[in-house]
Amino acid sequence: MADTRLCKPRAVRASMLAASIVLLAGCGGDLDDLRAKVEEIKTAPGAGIEPLPEVKPYETFAYAADDQRSPFEAGIPVSANAPNSIRPDSNRPREFLEQFSLDTLRMVGTVKLKGKLFGLVQTQDGLVHRVLAGNHLGQSDGRITVIEEGKISLIEIVPDGMGGFIERPAALALSE
Repeated sequence: MADTRLCKPRAVRASMLAASIVLLAGCGGDLDDLRAKVEEIKTAPGAGIEPLPEVKPYETFAYAADDQRSPFEAGIPVSANAPNSIRPDSNRPREFLEQFSLDTLRMVGTVKLKGKLFGLVQTQDGLVHRVLAGNHLGQSDGRITVIEEGKISLIEIVPDGMGGFIERPAALALSE
């Protein structure tokens, strides 16, 4: 009985050798057709080069806003020492609801006690707090200006991006 393990590598080598011979045989041959085609292309008259497109003359532009501020420069910085500048009162004692972000607080109602309309504000932990106009809430120095049946309006003091501060209106609406 013959050992088949030795026959398989020999058969593979023999078939690879036969395939290589066939491939190399295809590389040789008559190149007359190729030479004739190359000669035909060389003797053909050359095509002309297209002319360059016409270049339009440059039109100048006169900038007439020389006396105005450049749009590429920052505006005049607001001085923190300006007499009318708005800024948070850092000496004011902080109220309890100022530790919460305004978007985490919910208005859940109003209650009238002794002729005053209180707003009811709920924190994320579920506790409900009474607030009056003039109280502060939110992390942007928000001061309550008006309490209505369905809304608590306030003014926040936020940075303006140029070293100063601006007032921004905000509100808590009654949530259901």
